[in-house]
Amino acid sequence: MSMLSRSFLLVCLLTAAPALLAAAEWPFPVAMAQLQTLPDEQVLDGVVEAVNQSTVSAQTAGRVETIMVDVNDFVPQGAPIIRIRNIEQRAGLEQAQASLREAEARYLEAQAEYNRMRGIYEKQLVSKAQMDAATAGFSAAKAKLDAAQAGVAQAKESLGYTTINAPYSGIVLERHVQLGETVQPGKALMTGFSLDELRVVANVPQRLIVPVRQYKQARILLPNGNKSAATDKLTFFPYADPQSNVFKVRVYLPKKTEGLYPGMFVKAAFRVGEERRLTVPRPALIQRGEVSSIYVVRDGKVSLRQVRPGRTEGESVEILAGLESGETVALDPIQAGVYLKQQQRTVGK
Repeated sequence: MSMLSRSFLLVCLLTAAPALLAAAEWPFPVAMAQLQTLPDEQVLDGVVEAVNQSTVSAQTAGRVETIMVDVNDFVPQGAPIIRIRNIEQRAGLEQAQASLREAEARYLEAQAEYNRMRGIYEKQLVSKAQMDAATAGFSAAKAKLDAAQAGVAQAKESLGYTTINAPYSGIVLERHVQLGETVQPGKALMTGFSLDELRVVANVPQRLIVPVRQYKQARILLPNGNKSAATDKLTFFPYADPQSNVFKVRVYLPKKTEGLYPGMFVKAAFRVGEERRLTVPRPALIQRGEVSSIYVVRDGKVSLRQVRPGRTEGESVEILAGLESGETVALDPIQAGVYLKQQQRTVGK
């Protein structure tokens, strides 16, 4: 083949290359950037607080004998935290149990007497007055037995008050007593809170309270990266603060949300409407440090383009700038990068 023929063939191939590339199947998945209806949100400041935060108090009198935990300790639900000396309560239980045994013996005796008297009375061998006396004695013995059983239950309850258990799993926030201290009923012993259930308290301005009440949806922006916790469990205070004219709203987080602690400041995004936003699938976005980019497929070629992403909704990422609706993007950036290098080498030859 002559030099002229080879040159003509090369020109023909280069002229037809875009059409061939456009018709060929791409070696990686692609998708189209499109407008999608996304929630319009208003971001406000909020403070994290524990749903379960309480102070455990003494329910019986006595001297503090043992303190099992201290400040900043984690305590499982039902675990003992303080024990009060229980000699008096244990003696009361033993006395109540002795009274119960006596009442049981009296009850059995009265029951036997009642059954014997009823059999004789049915044969008309004793008077009605004697039968009534046996019935009254049996009823009195039954009442004393019930009272003795109640006394034992009360004594057991009093003995149980000497061991204070954690009402829920949580962390000890403050200890109010010392070892050997004598306490009375109502004396504060320990304060703690649970990290299993948290909520965020935010102040919503008067101008936003109507749409916030209407949609009842919010997201808490977590401090660990770009993640967020969505919820539709909100509690609205029925009045505005007379000084600032803001409404207090409680946003309840999903159980065991990690990375948040009571007292932290966070951002709460409340839904106040809807709007159309340009989105692409999440796999299409490349994040390298502070630079965000996307491989765009256009006119049979692949190019890397910087974009400005917005928030993430499920599997879609909002694109604020750098891309237009209807453009095709690569969903496998690695394969698209390999293809781009091959494309550059081909053009450079």
